[in-house]
Amino acid sequence: MLWINFLHLYQPPDSESYIIKEATEKSYERIVAALENNPSTKITMNITGCLIERWQELHYFDLLERLKKLIASGRIELCGSVAYHCLMPLVPKKEVARQIKENTRILKAVFGEDLKLRGFFMPEMAYGPDAAKIVKNSGFEWLILDEICHSGKLGEVDFSKVYRDKASGMKVIFRSRKFSTCYVPKMINKKYPYQELLITATDGELYGLHYRDKSGEFEKALSNPAVQTATISSFINSRKPLYVAELARGNWESSEAEIQGDNPYSLWSDRKNQVHLKLWRFAEMIISLVEKYRLDRNRKWSHYYLSRGLASCTFWWASAKDFSHLFGPTAWNPDAIERGVNNLIRAVRSIEDKNSRDEKIRAEAECLKIKQLIWQKHWEEHWGNKK
Repeated sequence: MLWINFLHLYQPPDSESYIIKEATEKSYERIVAALENNPSTKITMNITGCLIERWQELHYFDLLERLKKLIASGRIELCGSVAYHCLMPLVPKKEVARQIKENTRILKAVFGEDLKLRGFFMPEMAYGPDAAKIVKNSGFEWLILDEICHSGKLGEVDFSKVYRDKASGMKVIFRSRKFSTCYVPKMINKKYPYQELLITATDGELYGLHYRDKSGEFEKALSNPAVQTATISSFINSRKPLYVAELARGNWESSEAEIQGDNPYSLWSDRKNQVHLKLWRFAEMIISLVEKYRLDRNRKWSHYYLSRGLASCTFWWASAKDFSHLFGPTAWNPDAIERGVNNLIRAVRSIEDKNSRDEKIRAEAECLKIKQLIWQKHWEEHWGNKK
């Protein structure tokens, strides 16, 4: 069988150091070691720029050097993304373009100016036609998306085909939702060693942090001679012609009902979620002020905090959805939401122009209202065993 395995390595830019270390030591170093020990294995990865910055802060220079060697040997194909993991269809185009450029700068500074980035990962696989056009205009060739974005329905994709997005012109392959939401190596070893083609895409943290693979199923799958691997670019090169598709807005968690109900990004922007509604109104207020004072002499720090506040995690942790089916938690964490809110308000506090005083005061008032709402909901609805 041919296994196209895409991994997304990411930690929020404002995560505590111990969280970064735990994910690195349980998952990322394990993945790197498995690739080093299986020279014929090839894989495509997204490593977000903000994670690379945190690795540098925490002195994971040996890990970065090992990754650099695997990339240089062609065993890891890196793809582009946005540096601070914003949900691309929901933020201004200007911010998306800026973060794409920043992410590429970070990757090339660490892995070399000759680094080739043909593919692109949209955080959470959140596809939107306008965002895809920005990616295309930034020089990337292909996307990997969840199969639901093919038509808004599951089970309709021919995974052996390479498609072309009608809106952006980008090449697209789709991951299998069914096989990407289990522990893939265990499934390969037990049930599908001779399946012809398998395209999966998961978080890198699945391999150790989220799933404790006590029997080494990952390493067994890579050393299985019946399991061949390839990078996404080489797979695309081997499959012609392209099949044009009018893609649906969605993400790797979207349901058919959400797409049909025009609510494709509900985990981050649900019309029925009061916290989401207030968070986005606040974010739009901050974006507007940062843009208004774009020539401010302290704009570097305004952008620094704005980018981090717009990370998808700020909104994901307010969804209150259960992720136990993906070896994850219930997505409710008032501290994580508050960290995002703090970054957003700091973007405005950083503006030095004295004319912004009244706008700062209004922003502070909105900030306090959101924090009150978050913690009130936490204690009333999410804490303890209320009956």
